[in-house]
Amino acid sequence: MLLLPIRQCRFPTPDIAYWNLVPPVTRQAVTPQPVKYQRILLKLSGEALAANQQFGLNPERVAELATEIKEVWETGVDIGMVVGGGNFFRGVAAAARSMDRVTADHMGMLATVINALAMQDALEKVDVPVRVMTAIHLQQVAEPYIRRRAMRHLEKRRVAIFAGGTSNPYFSTDTAAALRALEIQANVVIKATGVDGVYDKDPRKHADAVRYETISYQNVLAQALGVMDASAVAMCRDNKLPIVVLNLSGRGNIKRAVEGEAIGTLIAD
Repeated sequence: MLLLPIRQCRFPTPDIAYWNLVPPVTRQAVTPQPVKYQRILLKLSGEALAANQQFGLNPERVAELATEIKEVWETGVDIGMVVGGGNFFRGVAAAARSMDRVTADHMGMLATVINALAMQDALEKVDVPVRVMTAIHLQQVAEPYIRRRAMRHLEKRRVAIFAGGTSNPYFSTDTAAALRALEIQANVVIKATGVDGVYDKDPRKHADAVRYETISYQNVLAQALGVMDASAVAMCRDNKLPIVVLNLSGRGNIKRAVEGEAIGTLIAD
């Protein structure tokens, strides 16, 4: 068989002056700071994104939350997030009005996706890399939740927002937060709410309510304090995952909790 020589292909050498015009790709430098929790799962209610509105999103409040989350991210902490959907739709409330519970919960899952996309947009505007992952498949909108991919996002210093709950009806976003926290090996669940911790009774109804600085999982369950769903608290108890409940309206509270300051209430054994 006759073998013909292969001609050497020469590619044109780019002009050096041209490459000098191309700006280098830079990544925002993050200097790790001393923190108590290196990886967190932040649970936000949908109402936190509505602020003083009865329904929907408050753009100014969403932007404020993104700025506060950026401050935490800049300490070098890995951040996973679960956002509720109560500012658009709450499955339990709809089911109470004779709607099929499974259908209502599916609608609530879609509401969490709306909020997750809003948070993604706000975080990107302040130059924080972020990915939304959904437990229900919405491939044109967000990535499907795959644990190994979520872990990779966190290793790459991206904020991972987990939407769609657990994808199963009858489970709240509190339970989804506990589940995702365990899956990504978070050191703590931080639940940011409208009150500054766990009380023995509702402080908005009882002026003599007493706030706990620390409380055990068992006491939260035995007293039915309602700060989180019982299934979420039990899951954290069984896996020795601490929960910090704090007031989201306090500027910088999330960062202070991450740094180990006594903010809100610590639920642990």
